[in-house]
Amino acid sequence: MSKGGPLTDEEVAAVVKTPDPATDDFIFQQTMYRIKDPKASLAFYTGVLGMRLLKKLDFPEMKFSLYFLGFVAASAIPEDEKERTRWCFSQPATLELTHNWGTEVEDGPSPYHNGNSDPRGFGHIGIMVPDVDKACERFEELGVDFVKKPNDGKMKGLAFIKDPDNYWIEILNCNNMSKSI
Repeated sequence: MSKGGPLTDEEVAAVVKTPDPATDDFIFQQTMYRIKDPKASLAFYTGVLGMRLLKKLDFPEMKFSLYFLGFVAASAIPEDEKERTRWCFSQPATLELTHNWGTEVEDGPSPYHNGNSDPRGFGHIGIMVPDVDKACERFEELGVDFVKKPNDGKMKGLAFIKDPDNYWIEILNCNNMSKSI
């Protein structure tokens, strides 16, 4: 590997392992964001992005709540609470919003770091949409903050928006991505 450059295909092949059969039933279940105001975040993820609330869990003794969201049909969500909890934790690629009680009444912006300024770390989540331009027109009408619009910069056909806590969300289309590579 050259210093500061990408791995060669050979280097990638040397470190990527065939999954152990013991991991066959593993799924990527959740990504967690800490949020300042659950009302703002839930309105954004359900009303702007179209996710559904899969499960809400409150932990009064520790003063926090969890909200699990995902892209599923309403009819798929079990009504029985125990079954709903089991089902929720069996769903791939959910978003867990963690609200530490009291942050919503604090003055100022979200106290949480989004990873896109120093020190850099976590970057973004990605949402695949059928039409990036149409989705972004709708986001503009809804007053969503953009980091990058679809035709800005060198990478065309994708966008980045911000949620109420300034976390970045990539808006992409699988066909656009395959054309750009």
